[in-house]
Order: sequence, then C-alpha cells, then structure tokens
Amino acid sequence: MATMMRSVDFHCQSNNTDHRTIEITEKQLIVRRGQSFLLTLNMTQPFGDCDMLVLTVETGSFPSETCGTRSQFGNPSPMYASDVKAIWKYSMDRRADLSRGVVTLSVTPPADAPVGKYSLSAQTRMGKTILGTLVVLFNPWCSDDWVYLPHEGERQEYVMNEQGLIYVGTSDFPCPRDWVFGQFEEDMVDICLKILDVNPKHMKDPADDVSARCNPIYVSRVISAMINCCDDLGVLSGGWDGNYGDGENPSSWLGSVRILRRWFKTNCHPVKYGQCWVFAGVMCTVMRFFGIPCRVVTNFKSAHDTNNNLSIDEYYGVRGAQPKEGRDSVWNFHVWVEGWMKRPDLEKAELYDGWQVLDPTPQEKSEGQFCCGPAPVSAVLQGDTNLKYDVPFVFAEVNADVVKWMVWADGSKMKMSSDTTTVGQNISTKAVGYNLRNDITDSYKYREGSAQEREVYSRAVRRVNSGDGQAADGGKEPLKVQMKIEKDSGVQSGQDINLKLRLCNRDYSNKTMSIYVNAQGMRYNGVPACHILNSVQEKLLLVAREVIIPVQIPFMAYSHHMVNCDSMRVSVVAVDKQKQSDIYESEIDVSLPQPPITMRVVGEARLFQPMMMEVKFTNTLSVALTNCSLTVTGSGMYKFERVESIVRELPPNKTLKVQITTVPHKLGPRVVVADFDCSAFRDVMGSCIVDVRP
Repeated sequence: MATMMRSVDFHCQSNNTDHRTIEITEKQLIVRRGQSFLLTLNMTQPFGDCDMLVLTVETGSFPSETCGTRSQFGNPSPMYASDVKAIWKYSMDRRADLSRGVVTLSVTPPADAPVGKYSLSAQTRMGKTILGTLVVLFNPWCSDDWVYLPHEGERQEYVMNEQGLIYVGTSDFPCPRDWVFGQFEEDMVDICLKILDVNPKHMKDPADDVSARCNPIYVSRVISAMINCCDDLGVLSGGWDGNYGDGENPSSWLGSVRILRRWFKTNCHPVKYGQCWVFAGVMCTVMRFFGIPCRVVTNFKSAHDTNNNLSIDEYYGVRGAQPKEGRDSVWNFHVWVEGWMKRPDLEKAELYDGWQVLDPTPQEKSEGQFCCGPAPVSAVLQGDTNLKYDVPFVFAEVNADVVKWMVWADGSKMKMSSDTTTVGQNISTKAVGYNLRNDITDSYKYREGSAQEREVYSRAVRRVNSGDGQAADGGKEPLKVQMKIEKDSGVQSGQDINLKLRLCNRDYSNKTMSIYVNAQGMRYNGVPACHILNSVQEKLLLVAREVIIPVQIPFMAYSHHMVNCDSMRVSVVAVDKQKQSDIYESEIDVSLPQPPITMRVVGEARLFQPMMMEVKFTNTLSVALTNCSLTVTGSGMYKFERVESIVRELPPNKTLKVQITTVPHKLGPRVVVADFDCSAFRDVMGSCIVDVRP
C-alpha cells in the first residue's frame, strides 16, 4: 500500500497556547472540547477538494460511536446513526498549498466529548495512517460545555492558578496556609489520567466508564473517591492519630505535586498521610488539570453527623473534659472543594447549577464508596436534603444543631442545652485574584438564628426523616445564668494565655456555683490529644450582677503539649450547688499564632538562570529551638521540594538566615513556599512571589 503522508504537524505550541494548556507542555497536543485546533498533513502527492480524507479519533480500550468514544468524520461525510454521540468535525483551510499535498484542517472536538487521551488516524484512498495522540480536557471557556464559567477572572483563579491559600485554624482565628497546586506540571497528564484509569468503575466496566467521562458530574465524583484510598487504589491514606512514623505528618505537605508523583511512581500505592486540607488540595489540583473550575473551601466549626439526623450530640464530664461518647463530632475546621458545573441530572436543574460541594476526605460512604458530592451549594442553602449527592451530610456540616449532655460518674446522662448557632462559621475560600479571605457563609445558609434559617433547618429535617422535624428547642425558656468564656487579650506563643469568664445571674435568687475549668490540647477534628489543666473554684452570684473571673493557662503548662496539637480547647462547667440539675457550659478554642517567617529574592529572577532567595526566622521564645529544618517548593521554581537541615540549635531571640539557590523553569509570577520546623513549632509557613523574567 502506498504511503499516504510524509509528516503531520500538530502545531502543539500554537494550539496549546490557544487552548490554555501551554503551561503543561509544548511537546504533546492538549486541547479543550468545543474549541477547534489546527492540524497540518503533508501528503505524498497533490490533494484535491473531492479526495477522500476521513479522520478517526478513539479513546479507551473499547471505542464505540454509540458510547461517544469513537468518531469518524471528514470527506465523504459518514452516515451517522441516531444513537451516535460526541461527533467530531473538521473544516479544510483552502489557503493551504493543496497542489503540493499540504492539507491544513481545523478540527473541533464536540463540547460533550469524553475527556482523556485519544488516538488519531487518517484514511485516504491510499490507505490508513496513524497520526498520533492528543489529550482532550473540559472547557470552561466554551458556553456549550457543562463546566462553562462566564467570568474570565474566575477562570484564571479557579482553572489556571497553580498557587492558592487553604484556611485552617479556628473560627476566631482563620489562618491562611499556602498551597502549591501545580496542575500544569508536565507529568500531571499521565498522573491524572492514571487516576481515572484505575478507579473501580473502570475496572468493572471500562467501556461504560470511559464513555461517562463526558460528564463532569461523573468525573468529579470519581476523583472524590480516588483521592482517598479507603476502597480503591486511591492517592492518599488518612491519618489523624499523631503516629506518622511510616509516612509524613499531614501538616508537612506544601502542595499536591510531590504527593501525586509519589503515588504514580509507586504503582498507585497510597501516600501516607493526609488530612482534610491535604485531600482537598490534591483534589483541586486534579480537577483544575481536567478543566473543571475548582476552589478549596474551609468550614469552621464543622459538624460530622454520622447518623444523618442533622443533629450532633456532645458529651461533657462534670469537670468540663469531653469523654469519648458517640461518633458525632464538631471539627475546628473541615476543608472540601467546590467544583463548578451544571446539574441537568436534577429536576429544576437551573436552580442547582453552579458550585457543587465535593469532599475527598473519607468520612461516610456514599453509594458504597468513600466519596462525597457533587452536592449543589444552592440545595444546601434551601435545605433540599432530598437531592443527590450527599446534601444531608453537607447540610449538617454547616448547619446541624448541637445537643450538649452531662455524663455523670455513674454513666447516666442529662441534657444541658441545645446550640443552634455554633456549627458552620466563617466559611472561607481564597478571593479571586488576591491573597485575601472571601467569606462565603451566606451561600450555604441564611443568617444564623434568623427565622428563615430556622425554617430551612426544619424543612431539611422533614425531608431527611419524612416527618415533622422542628428546630431544636425553639421555645426553650431563657437560661437562668448566662456564661461565656472570652479571650482577655491577644494570644501569643511563648506567653501565658489569659482568658476571662463572664457569668451573669438572671434569676431572682443568689446562687453559689461550683466552677470547673478544663484545658485540653485538641486535634483539629475535635478529638482531644492531651490534658493540659484542671481547676475548680466556688463563686457567689448575686441577683442581676455580672461577675468576671480571670482564667490563666501558664506557658509552662502547655508548652510541651501544643507542638503536636492544632488548638487548645478551654471548657468551663458551672454547677448550681443548691440545684445540681442546673448546669451551664461554655467553651472556646484557642489557636496559638506562629512567629513569622520572611522570604525575599536576592537580585533578580531570570528563566533558566540561577537565582538566590533569603529566608529569615527569629526565635521569639525564652528557650532555645532545636532540630531546625526548612522545606521549600514552588511550581515552575523547583522540580522537587528541597529539605535543608539548618542548625542544631537556635538560641532565644536570635535570627536565623538561610540562603537557597534554584533555577526557575517557567516564566511569570511564581510563588515559593517555605515550611520551618523545630522542637517548639510545627510548620511555620511563609511565601514569596517571584516574578520570573526572560
């Protein structure tokens, strides 16, 4: 058979630039569906308008026109059956030199094409030629694509930005944590496609799975399941117990790339360990690579409702400590992602298009797998807990009521109070275009305590239980004693923590109260990690009088405990000595701010030229710091994270200066992230924007 072609030009540089994939590579064609790309064929002889030229694209192991995973198109035009999906097309550039066999085509993948790697071949009257491969991604710039996002600024933030912030800490002190997503590193192509190819649905029915990759709802749900390894060959193994000897402390990760590379290079062996912000950061990387707009969201005071009743039971001992009772919990914070897409699978779909909650942290199973979502944020706002996927679980995370119980020494329980306002505070994500916090609480629920918020809660309970759910304790009589624990001053690491307890007697009689103060080191998921302090005192409360009681937690009492804890929970229980069934409780989560770390570029940053950065850290404590190390990373700045042991000991009030060299390999604004660890502080984070010039 005669040779059809001398060569084929995929125009990778110009096509990838037009399709906004040039950041990934210029060696491989990567395009977005619903948008045309150029292809030039150099034939062995002249080509005429009436000559046969049929292209074929195929993806997956069992390509099929009816599944949308195979398409033949060109001249002569194929006769399509009515059940054919995802039809490709091309048009010919008449300005090309056809008389010399140069054929330039404008090829358009349909807006509903399955994403993934395709083979491309050409058929002429002289035979068939394999042209090569290309990768097709979702297209948020295409109005016919289900992931279409109208605003360019948001597309730049939620698809193109390789750096971001993830908020951690407490509701009183949301703290930004730098994260390098790195979705456009060159090896992300093979890694992210591998994630789809090893998912259980593909293993069970590869033809159906590849066909379903046209649907961002399906793809995002698969990614949610595959980021954790609980029931598949997923990327990350979760760890919350503080024992990370056979892996890495979740807080040590600075970005997604090293995690994904390690999973890929170890033949899909799960990487140890992740916690919620790590799971969410990695998922955001994969979603943005595929072209699904995605952002990382943090919910402070986040409820984990295990029995789907939209209510959380919390238990207290008489001294304020939380005994281990039940499986419900309230986390200091919990991190998930939102993906942007349409929801034509739901009735009244237009009401539920837009941001969808997706949570890769393994908490509860959804349809037999550890995944969560996509749950429309608008459905959560309206209490539409009858909709898929997992809306009741997400609703509880942001708006569950908390019932507090006293557990007596004999194991009996007494209900103390119901809290309808604490869960779901300061729901946060990075602002578009700025390193600022954007509070999006109003998109998840109406103003806390308002009539509309309580009405939505009642409707959500009814839809979950198919009964007459009511907001908890809506008509409960006011408390006789109002009690609240507050920060007395700014909290600083290395100093005593000063709090104050306010008690106000609203009853018509004087009261003698036994007051128990308890401080515990906490993991961020609401699990106590260590005991720090217990104290007890009696106080006389006069009628209609406010009493302020100082509460102090000395530095020496907490200094050795807090290195491996995320916050400190101080709880107070007050018991009326004359009427011991009158019990009052208040608590506060205290986050200890880290001392700052600063970074700067020494000189200038040029592409492929060595550059230097200086990192500075000052020991603000009255004790020496030991085992100091620094880790740095940055997309386009470092091929791999670098870990440097710095000094064995940093004396009090001394400043450490470290100079680090690197060679930038990508142009434009880049973010370098540093993580400093030592004996007294864990993961002191800092970052610097580097403008890399030609």
